[in-house]
Amino acid sequence: MLKKLLYCLLFIFLLSVKDTNAQNFIVDVKVEYILDENGSTKSIYSVTIENGISELLASSYVLNLHSIEPYNLKVYDDVGELKHDLAKVDGVNKVNIVFDKPVIGKGNKKTFVLEYFEDNFAVKSGEIWEIAVPRLTDKDSFRNYDVYLTIPESFGNEAYISPSALNVKKENGFSTYYFSKDIVKKTGISAGFGEFQVFTFSLNYHLENPLNSSSLTEIAIPPDTSTQKVYYQSLDPTPLNIINDEDGNWIAVYNLKPRERVDVAVKGSVQIFSTPHQMLAPYPGNLLKNTRATKYWQSDDPEIVKLASNLKTPESIYDFVVKTLSYDYGKVQPNIGRLGAKEALNNPKSVICMEFTDLFIAISRAAGIPAREINGYAYTENPSIQPLSLVADVLHSWPEYWNDEKRVWVPVDPTWGHTTRGVDYFNKLDLRHFAFVLHGIDDSKPYPPGSYKLGPNPEKDVYVSFGILPDKRYGDTHLSFKKKTSIELFSETYLISVKNTGNAALYMVNPQIMYNAEVVETKQQSLIPPFGSYTFTINVPKGLLGTKSPEQVAVVANDKIVVIPNNKQKAIVLQLTAISLMLIGIITLALYKSHKLNFVKGIIKLNENKKRRNSNKENH
Repeated sequence: MLKKLLYCLLFIFLLSVKDTNAQNFIVDVKVEYILDENGSTKSIYSVTIENGISELLASSYVLNLHSIEPYNLKVYDDVGELKHDLAKVDGVNKVNIVFDKPVIGKGNKKTFVLEYFEDNFAVKSGEIWEIAVPRLTDKDSFRNYDVYLTIPESFGNEAYISPSALNVKKENGFSTYYFSKDIVKKTGISAGFGEFQVFTFSLNYHLENPLNSSSLTEIAIPPDTSTQKVYYQSLDPTPLNIINDEDGNWIAVYNLKPRERVDVAVKGSVQIFSTPHQMLAPYPGNLLKNTRATKYWQSDDPEIVKLASNLKTPESIYDFVVKTLSYDYGKVQPNIGRLGAKEALNNPKSVICMEFTDLFIAISRAAGIPAREINGYAYTENPSIQPLSLVADVLHSWPEYWNDEKRVWVPVDPTWGHTTRGVDYFNKLDLRHFAFVLHGIDDSKPYPPGSYKLGPNPEKDVYVSFGILPDKRYGDTHLSFKKKTSIELFSETYLISVKNTGNAALYMVNPQIMYNAEVVETKQQSLIPPFGSYTFTINVPKGLLGTKSPEQVAVVANDKIVVIPNNKQKAIVLQLTAISLMLIGIITLALYKSHKLNFVKGIIKLNENKKRRNSNKENH
């Protein structure tokens, strides 16, 4: 469908004239696309032809409609209907318009209007109405070329429109966007209307532990990003935990037994937004790591450094990559070798999405702009730019850069900017890009879904389609505790677990430890993914005879509370018992030692008396 959109309403005006070239005629065109609530489009072309040279005449006009099936077609001028015929030649609908009077003489003009209806100009993709008007390729044929795009309010809010319209007029339940020739000839128009896009996904991971001992194994599952929110239906089997790495990836951890194989099935939905929004502020140290050179992002290479010094801005870098590299459709196959940024410059006509991404990242990093790669799924019906997402697990790659002013990661797609021949994927990314993993600190890991294969004949493991949002869309907090030691006289240590039992991530959880309804400590935890948990320990003081023991101990997180039993009287009894036992022991020991001393003294005295008696006997 996207391929059809990209050619939709691509038209070439051809003048049928006698004895001369049509370029000697001046053509002004006003095009109006008026959409109704069902997506049907009324197209109105107001065309004025002016004769530039007195000897020439124009007797007819040909309008070519590519990938369009018009109906209710009519052509008229200020007098009445004009003769015309519609014929399909080589798959192209050609409208031949015959003028009742030829345009003769320099400065003379002919104005007429062509109208027709079309049902495929606007396409409902999931939750979004999508519209694409290609750039004006035959720009030299027109003096003026104005486009008016009229959208009903029932389509929803403007999710994205690129480039920006020169003027927007709202009236009678419609919004009309105006674009000039300069805009249309540069990039064309790409627009989407609606709040967001929704995909459902099913992902399979095949894990194996080749060791003779148990081993922890990790997989990367799709995370929240600046442009997407993920809701998980199931992870089967449930992992030990899901953690967040430095790049923002969600890593599910499994414990595999010796020689065990496990198939993990992950299902859920993702909500895609057109405008990046800040989820979590990255640490400054992590941003710095996203400017470093790597194996495939050679930002320290002299040639790349020189390019960066000239290009400077993300948009200039994007434009350079789009214009310099050429997509090699012959390389679209599984297990293709990755060139990296440097080799992409050396072989600009033998690249695919990885190299478009690598070169953008390397030049950006050389310019001091943090940049990283997104590896994921980009939905399109066009097999030329897909490339194999619907039939295999060859995914798409696109970059994003850090906008320090907005404090947000901004995704762009230079590959599609090139393959669509001018659609703007810098100022506004569409709602068809679904991120699986983020590569920033490492240029290759973690591996995305579809990479966890076993056996010589791997199956397709990535399935994505348009869907609807689940009814439940929130994280849910479950608190629990466990005493770490059995007996502690003057304090007690507890292991606290904050688990996310909902289907969406929890943000800024920050559990609070409370004594007697007063907050004594706050733990900093910015994110807990679905099925993930955060654990920490607390040490509850007792003091001598319970003098420091709080009456109540509680942990609060996201409006959930767990109360830890803290029996002060029991603590006092235990301490008194312990003290009593210690005193008894001390006294017993003292008595024992005193008795033992007297016994020893008695033995010594008996020995001395015995020696004295023996001495007396010897004297007698």
